[in-house]
Amino acid sequence: MHHPFKKIACLLLPVLLLLALLAGCASPPVRSQALVPGEYGYLKEHITWLIRKEMSKNNVQGLSIALVDDQQVVWADGFGYADTATKLPATADTVYRIGSVSKLFTTISALQLVEQGRLELDRPLQQYVPDFSLRTRFGTAPSPTLRNIMTHHSGIPSDYLKGMWTPQPQPISTLPALIKDEYAAYPPNTVLSYSNLGMSLLGLAVQNVSGQEFCSHLQQQLLQPLGMQQTSCSTALPQTSSTARAYSGSTQKQEPPLRDTPAGGVNGSVRDMSRFVRMVLAQGELDGQRIIKPETVREMLTPQNSTISLDRSFRIGLGWMLGGLGGINIRQAGPVAHHAGATLYHRAQLVLLPEVKLGVVVLSNTDSAQQSINTIATETLKLALEIKTGRKQPEYPQLATGNYLSPAELQAFQGSYATQAGLGRLEAGDGYLKAELMDRSFRLVPRSDKRLQLQYRLLGLFPINLGELGHYGVGRAVVDGHELLTVSDQGVELVIGKKVQPVALSAAWQQRLGSYRIANLGNDTQFADEITLRVADGLLVLDYTLHEFGKAKVSQVINPVSDTEAVVAGLWRGAGETVRVVSESGQERLVFAGYRLAKMR
Repeated sequence: MHHPFKKIACLLLPVLLLLALLAGCASPPVRSQALVPGEYGYLKEHITWLIRKEMSKNNVQGLSIALVDDQQVVWADGFGYADTATKLPATADTVYRIGSVSKLFTTISALQLVEQGRLELDRPLQQYVPDFSLRTRFGTAPSPTLRNIMTHHSGIPSDYLKGMWTPQPQPISTLPALIKDEYAAYPPNTVLSYSNLGMSLLGLAVQNVSGQEFCSHLQQQLLQPLGMQQTSCSTALPQTSSTARAYSGSTQKQEPPLRDTPAGGVNGSVRDMSRFVRMVLAQGELDGQRIIKPETVREMLTPQNSTISLDRSFRIGLGWMLGGLGGINIRQAGPVAHHAGATLYHRAQLVLLPEVKLGVVVLSNTDSAQQSINTIATETLKLALEIKTGRKQPEYPQLATGNYLSPAELQAFQGSYATQAGLGRLEAGDGYLKAELMDRSFRLVPRSDKRLQLQYRLLGLFPINLGELGHYGVGRAVVDGHELLTVSDQGVELVIGKKVQPVALSAAWQQRLGSYRIANLGNDTQFADEITLRVADGLLVLDYTLHEFGKAKVSQVINPVSDTEAVVAGLWRGAGETVRVVSESGQERLVFAGYRLAKMR
């Protein structure tokens, strides 16, 4: 499921840049008249053109969109097919898996119980889930609270993958027993590290306190009062006439059932989701019915992590991401609240502008749609903002490039980095940095704000206009002893890499180098294979391929802390987590997120 920085992880991958920049496109509709407040005809025409262009470019089968202006749904429509085999059109009532957008519903369910005095935000999770525990290397660090979980600062590992996607998932009540031998990734309130597992445990707290199975509670206490009649919470995507089929490109797939329903188990249409949007924009009320208190909505949309230095300037509320970079980047609108979602094949994006009371939801049934729905959601709101308020997006400042960093300043960047896109390396050249990432090479050139700008030359000769990505500035920061690589744009800064140093491997770890298979896969959906433990640049690296996520190749630097444990390097989702070595029937196994990896002889 969705990670908030996933769209940033590939900023430095020129292959993706070229795909985006070189794709052919027809001209957009001509704006023949001045925009009139409340008149959305041109928006529908322009975004329809954009949707068809994006769907064609990225081979998206079906997509639906709803735009909300305060309490009015000004546009709700579908494009392409909910089912390509039967030519069933996608509509505003087509039901999709909304993935991690489900976390907003889980958060509000918990906040309803907070309002009732049955949960407390700043009490430890263990008070409501008594059998929850994790091993720790952090001494007397406090236990994670419900607020920590809602803001993804709990230190709870990102996922427990074993049994997560499987034909007959176990109930979430089994999670505490499954994870008792896992380590906390960080002490609470250290860094934003997205956690599906944490949100599932929050759902278990709701279940325990309410005395009602989580999805049933969500249905009765939130979905039904919202009048979301097509929306459900379930382990599997319901197979009804209004449900979208799932696709990888043009190939129909089957969404496997999901154990972690509080993290990603909601199914809904854009028409239903517009009711949720209206409720939030109306400070917790819908059609005269109070769902949550206005002060609760304000707290949800208030930054919770302003004092966390490792988060740089990225902000998160209770459940909601706040601000944008890398696809959700809207200016002159006040706060931007958003959450994306991804299952194996469905994609979702929900973005609100609470200050001007605008919101959009875009859902799709194709795994290649995430970049498209981000673009569609963002461009829809930019145009709606201009129609409603007259506020246009500011021009990007044009910053000159040249010799703005000294050789010593460039040299400070040099080294190996664990990044969200894998192991990378920066090498200082004559007035620039040579970057290598995932078998690609490109340049970072200094500019007048003392940051570095991505530069790519087709075939090494022809400079490419990188569009919005060309405006991002790469910099370095030293925070709490970590040497960090950051990316920024107009005041928003995120961590994308951490400098790592070569390690001396013990004989035990050297003997473990080689290829691995998952020994306890069982009936789980296998989305990772081609697993290899190797040494690169003096670093221990765990490689694997995510075949059900675009065949992405992942390279994680892991740092041994003993002969039987190693910690994933970095400061983001999945980092800080532990790879353990156990012995089973005289055979060593590497254990990560519940999976046992056996070396292939």
